[in-house]
Parts: sequence; C-alpha cells; structure tokens
Amino acid sequence: MHILIADAFDAKLPERLKPFGEVSSDLATLSQATALLVRSKTKVDADLLAKAPNLKLVIRGGVGMDNVDKKLCADKGIKAVNTPRASSVAVAEMAMAFMVAIPARLIEAHMSMKEGKFLKSELKRTELFKKTLGLIGAGNIATEVAKRAQAFGMEVIAYDPYLKEHPVAKLVGLDELAAKADVISMHLPLTDETRDMVNAAFLAKAKDGLILVNTGRGKCIVDADVAAALASGKLRAYGTDVWVSDPPPADCPLLTAPNVFMAPHLGASSKENLGRIGDEVILILQDFKA
Repeated sequence: MHILIADAFDAKLPERLKPFGEVSSDLATLSQATALLVRSKTKVDADLLAKAPNLKLVIRGGVGMDNVDKKLCADKGIKAVNTPRASSVAVAEMAMAFMVAIPARLIEAHMSMKEGKFLKSELKRTELFKKTLGLIGAGNIATEVAKRAQAFGMEVIAYDPYLKEHPVAKLVGLDELAAKADVISMHLPLTDETRDMVNAAFLAKAKDGLILVNTGRGKCIVDADVAAALASGKLRAYGTDVWVSDPPPADCPLLTAPNVFMAPHLGASSKENLGRIGDEVILILQDFKA
C-alpha cells in the first residue's frame, strides 16, 4: 500500500503508518497512491482523481466531507471516509471560547489594555448564566458544546431535523430556536439543505442582540446578510472560525463588519485532536480491505 499524506496531520503519523506500507507526503506520488489522507485543504475532485488511477481509499481527517466528491469516489470504487469523533472536543472548546469571550468583552479588554486604555466602566459584560443556547445541528460536536453550556447554567435547545431525541438539548423547530436563543452556535455540514441557512429571513426572526457563533461551515451563512445584521445592531456579535474559503476573499464583508471575532479555521487544529485523528486513521487502515 502507498499512503499519501496530502495535508497537515500529526507529525508522528507517518512513522505510525509505516507498518501499512510506503508513506509519502510528496504530491508527485499521487499516481502511485493507494490511500490518500486529506484534511480541509486538498480537494478530492475529478481533477485529482484523474491523476490517481491506483487510489482505493480516501480518509478525510475531520468531520465535514464537502471537499471530497463522495459520489465520484463511489463511482470509481474508492472508499471515502472521515474521522467524525476525533474533532468533537477540540471544536466544541473553540465554540465555547467564542461564547465566553464575546459577552465577557475579553478581546476588547485585552486590545484596549495593549493600547494603554483602562476601560473599566466602559466595557459592560453580560453572563451566560440562565441564557438560552440554540444549537443548529446537534451531532457529536454540538453535544459536547451542550454539555459545557449546561455547566455554565445555560438552557440548551437544538434544531436537527434528523434527530427525534437528544441526550442533552431539547429539540425544537428552527423558528422557535431563532425566537428563543440568546446565543446560537452552528454545527452543520455543508449540504444543499444547509447552504445559506442563516440569511436575512432567518435573522429577522431572531432575538435582537443575538450572539452568533459558527464553527461548522462558512457557506452555511450569507456573509452579506450577517454583516448587515451586525451593522444594524440586530446581531450583537458574530464569532467565526470558518469561512467561504481558506483564507476568505479580501472583499469578504465580514472582515470589515463591526463586532466580528475571527479565527483562521483553528477549531480542529489542537495538538490533542491531531493525535486522535491519527488514532482513527490507523483503525480505518486496519479494517480496510483493498
């Protein structure tokens, strides 16, 4: 087996994979690859697959599979899988970091202190305690967020049309979630159903002063609509780790909108998570039969 590691994984992973065959990170060996390991950067599309005649397995290290053409892989007899459980804690902690930092005014406080300002009376905080968190998407990551939110004393509701019950959150309709939530955290894959889900019509139904957090997929919101809601004050703040592309285009309206708190897609990049992804990759390879 020739294993090609196309994106950034744990530094120890190549050595751990040697019992399965030859391991390379040289994209020039794509034509020889039996197994291809990607994260979010490499696009497994028709162009790539045309250059990989020996490919039998694609492993996406992470949750979302929108950078992998699963149908085309299936048509070519290539097994395409992800590592859905590995990233749950890392991304949940990123979502919680936004949820804690934004109402605590932590980023503004830090930046103002660096500028020599002491805004003790100017920066007014609010708490998460007794606020309502609405989760859009209630899978593995959202469940970890829900557990942590409950520890802060939040009521947790969730919208997920594919679930009939949830171990932590109360399931509600999307309109009810919009009307009740003080904070919304998005945990959606990118599909035809979820693309542009949070748009002007959705935001019109939300509470004034809503805090919106997105650690799922950037294309699940309409950037211009979120920017407009921030400018009008409908949205209190938007915390995001995900974008329409990595990096976002220079003209992305969120880059200049007020009260946007940003990270460069770091949610699944913790040292511990990269190790867990490696563990799942090894289990997949152990079970794989070419």
